[in-house]
Amino acid sequence: MLRLITALSLMLILTACGGADNVWASDEAVSRAKYRHSAPSTITLFSVISNKSGAGAHSSLLINGSERLIFDPAGTWHHPNLPERHDVHYGMTDRAVDFYIDYHARITYHVVRQDIVVSPQVAEMAIRAVERYGAVPKAQCATSVGAILRSLPGFQSISPSMFPKKIMEQFGALPGVTERKFYDNDPEENGEILTRGI
Repeated sequence: MLRLITALSLMLILTACGGADNVWASDEAVSRAKYRHSAPSTITLFSVISNKSGAGAHSSLLINGSERLIFDPAGTWHHPNLPERHDVHYGMTDRAVDFYIDYHARITYHVVRQDIVVSPQVAEMAIRAVERYGAVPKAQCATSVGAILRSLPGFQSISPSMFPKKIMEQFGALPGVTERKFYDNDPEENGEILTRGI
C-alpha cells in the first residue's frame, strides 16, 4: 500500500512540474525587466496543493532583495515580458505575482503562499543561489527548492525532500512565517488568464 501511495504521489509531482529547459534570456532583456519591490527583503515559498488528495504538486521561491524574481523550477509558467534564465523569471511586479498565483490556482489545485522577512544579505544570497542552480529536471522542484533554502542562514532546518508538501510544512514551522491560501474555480485547462499590464 505504501508503494502505491508513493507511486501516486510521484505521478502528481510529475504532472505539475515540467521538464528542464535551457532558456537563457539576453542580458538586455533581464536588465530591462529587473524590478525592485518596496517591501522588506522577503523569501516566499509557493506550494501548489491538490484539492482532491491534499498532496503537494509544485514548489517555487519568490525572492525580494535588490530585485524581485521567482525561481519556478521545472515549471510550465511563463510570460513574454518576464525574461527567464534556467527557471529564474525576472520582473516580478505585483501583477506578475498575481498572474503566477492565478496560473496555478484552479478547481483542482490551490496555492499556499508563505512569506518570511529576512535580512537584505540573506535575500541576496538566495538570489545568487537560484541564479547559480541551473535548469531543473522534471519532478525535482521540491528537491531544488529545499536545497536552496537549506543553504541559507536561518533555513538549515529544512531537510531535503522530493515532496512539495514536506518542504511547505518545514518552511511553515520557521518563526515569523505568515501564510495565505488562494483558491480559484477556474477549470483544469485554464486558457483564459488575464495578463494585461505585465
